[in-house]
Amino acid sequence: MSKILIFIICLLSAICVYSQLDESFINYSKPKKYKIGGISVSGTEFLDPNAIIAVTGLKQGDEIQVPGDAMTLALKKLWDQGILGDIQVRVSKIVDNEIFFDFYLKERPRLSKFVFFGIKKGEQDDLREKIKLIKGKVLTDVVIKNTQNKVKNFFVEKGFKNTKVIIQQARDSNTTTANTVTLRIIINKGRKIRVDKVEINGNMIYPDKKLRAKLKHTRNYNLGIMHIRRKFNAIKYEEDKKKMIDFYNNNGYRDMQIIKDTTYLKGKKYVDVKIGLSEGRKYYFRNIDWEGNYLYTDQQLSQVLGVKKGDVYNMSQMEKRLNYNPNGADVSSLYLDDGYLFFSVDPVEVSVQGDSIDIEMRMYEGPQATINKVSVAGNTKTNDRVILREIRTMPGRKFSRADLIRSQREIATLGYFDPEQIGITPKPNPEKGTVDIDYTVAEKPSDQIELSGGWGGWTGFIGTLGISFNNFSARNISKFRKWSPLPAGDGQKLSLRVQANGAAYQSYSASFSEPWLGGKRPINLGISLSHSVSRIGLGYWGGLGSTSYYGNNTAGINTAARGSLQVSSISLTLGRRIRWPDDYFTLSHSITYSYYVLDNYSIIPAYATGFSNNFYLSNTLARNSIDSPIFPRKGSSITTTLYTTPPYSLLSENVQRNIDEVKNQQYKLVEYYKVMFDMAWYTNLLGGKEGKGFLNNLVICTRAHFGFIGRYNSDLNYTPFERFVMGGSGLSGFNFVLGSDIIGLRGYANNSIGPYTYSSNSELREFGGGIVYNKLVYEVRYPITTSQMATVFVLGFFEGGNNYYSYSQFSPFNLKRAFGLGARIFMPAFGMIGVDYGWPLDAEIYQQGGNFTFSIGQQIR
Repeated sequence: MSKILIFIICLLSAICVYSQLDESFINYSKPKKYKIGGISVSGTEFLDPNAIIAVTGLKQGDEIQVPGDAMTLALKKLWDQGILGDIQVRVSKIVDNEIFFDFYLKERPRLSKFVFFGIKKGEQDDLREKIKLIKGKVLTDVVIKNTQNKVKNFFVEKGFKNTKVIIQQARDSNTTTANTVTLRIIINKGRKIRVDKVEINGNMIYPDKKLRAKLKHTRNYNLGIMHIRRKFNAIKYEEDKKKMIDFYNNNGYRDMQIIKDTTYLKGKKYVDVKIGLSEGRKYYFRNIDWEGNYLYTDQQLSQVLGVKKGDVYNMSQMEKRLNYNPNGADVSSLYLDDGYLFFSVDPVEVSVQGDSIDIEMRMYEGPQATINKVSVAGNTKTNDRVILREIRTMPGRKFSRADLIRSQREIATLGYFDPEQIGITPKPNPEKGTVDIDYTVAEKPSDQIELSGGWGGWTGFIGTLGISFNNFSARNISKFRKWSPLPAGDGQKLSLRVQANGAAYQSYSASFSEPWLGGKRPINLGISLSHSVSRIGLGYWGGLGSTSYYGNNTAGINTAARGSLQVSSISLTLGRRIRWPDDYFTLSHSITYSYYVLDNYSIIPAYATGFSNNFYLSNTLARNSIDSPIFPRKGSSITTTLYTTPPYSLLSENVQRNIDEVKNQQYKLVEYYKVMFDMAWYTNLLGGKEGKGFLNNLVICTRAHFGFIGRYNSDLNYTPFERFVMGGSGLSGFNFVLGSDIIGLRGYANNSIGPYTYSSNSELREFGGGIVYNKLVYEVRYPITTSQMATVFVLGFFEGGNNYYSYSQFSPFNLKRAFGLGARIFMPAFGMIGVDYGWPLDAEIYQQGGNFTFSIGQQIR
């Protein structure tokens, strides 16, 4: 019909053309050939005349017949552009055998602006993104109609089924440009249509209630006396019907059909839905045969497939076990992980007898594929080599799907790119038996600024200023043009941090790490410096004196005493990845020297003033297989660390002659060994993928933590430093306990979890920290958003822990328990920020009610 309309328009235009010619020059009954002497264009404002002439297909020197088909075809080509409102062709003159044409064109109006009427501002903002009209756009009939449809569909999807949209064009008088118009988009949403009743007929196997549950976006809810009606969405309704069919198919009813469905208005506000079903019979798998397999036997393939004779017929489940099974092995992984990129398998029904179906697996194994080229795109700041050194699919290697998945994880764990936008595109070449692999990434901000303040209970207000450059480049320091604000792109990390509470507490730290020392192997080199000072007896909070205990209660604190503890440390770390037992393991070694200066600052009884040297070696064996560093859904993180100092007392000659003298000097050279164990296990509740429903997005996080301190010489006391204090947020700045390992326990006050010692009259006395602790945590997490700009998730937790002064007191099941709720917000510029409210179940009598806990950064303990 549209072609006929165009032909009529062209014909009328041709008649218009020739009607303007002087009849003394043209004889309609006897067409005459002319040579085109020239072509001009008039009436245009934005269009290029030369481009218009080129579109007609006519050019100077051509011979055409007038009247004839050449001019009609030229007009049709101009009309086909859709940007012209009127076309007239005039003969300006005829000289001898040459004819001169002038194309007088009227352009279609262009958009100046568009205005909505009849809807709210928020809806207008959403529609602007939807219709995507830009200033200067030619307003063709197609553009107007598409805009009208998009606006209408926008509201139909929101339940306004009777939406009416009128688009008017008004000349824009506020612009000097001619032929520009303002679109007036007038919208009448009408009443929102909701589903009143859903009727299902023909179902004998499953009850109405179960089937309505599959109509997720169309069903209603009856809550006692309340009847909640969902808005009707035609698009979602079609999706719901497909889910109902899938439900039957996945339970063996392969012949199930929706034989009819009707939706009809019920007044002006409601719609009723009526669905008629034909369920068919239930089918089962019988014989499954394999054809074309040479690398693996039928028995091996059947074992991986996991479908046995008599199982309910479910082709959807079979497809997963053939091609991709998120919860286990599948047949294709056997081949794709061994380089058989061109492998394919096609399950074919070869026999249907009664309720039994025979399947034949027709396979093509093909040759092994070798990786040819690997490329990276989308990294605007990070150097290619930083990405390429992390991937497992190198040129010359055999193709492996497992290596692709692992490479995607390694790129995500760098923290420089949006995990949701990491793309992998294999480009196979069957003729050569090779494959090219293209990786695409989207940079996200990775540097972090920490500027925060908090209230640490009796510790008062504390402020923090820190900055971490997580993608630093030391080699480009002298190249100022590459600073943004510092040189970046080489994957190094530089961190600076200051934390203070006036004169009471101050901490300064700096660290640098290079993850690929030398650039050829993943050997991590790190160096860090820190200095902290804690002062007591400054008038607003007391000392760590003889009658105090850690907690919110400050009664009995000796505020007259003044003292300080200063700790200065330097640490050098060297770590590497290891491939045994698997390549998720890392092994690192660190040498640390800490210098303690005490001035009337009682860490333990009888040692308040002096200095101590703590020189220790730490060895850490860790395994990390989590799929994302920000919001893990699966995998685990296990870390075991051994800290050891030299056994000074055993090396000294005095130990045999005068043990008392050794005891007097034992704190000058601190000696101990300490073991720390941390484990975190992440499990997706249903093993599904992100975005597949509420339950599939729930993540279970189970953690266990354990630590103990030992001594080489039983005649000496345990070290007063590096002990464990427990309770609260686990952040050192809010605890003011230097030279200790701080273990958080939500729901309890800072440092409030034992151990305590008692005097002869049973008065509570100061503790010097525990020498053994254990802690168990159970969390349920749910993501609110995992976008590039921010990751937000909420959580519920139940945890318990305890801290002990001696091994004789240690009881692993005697835990201080707590439960509560929390939230985490991760923004690339600020890192992870968290808040929890915990309620203690085993609090001491002095602690009443629950506690808010704030956290900065991800704490594993």
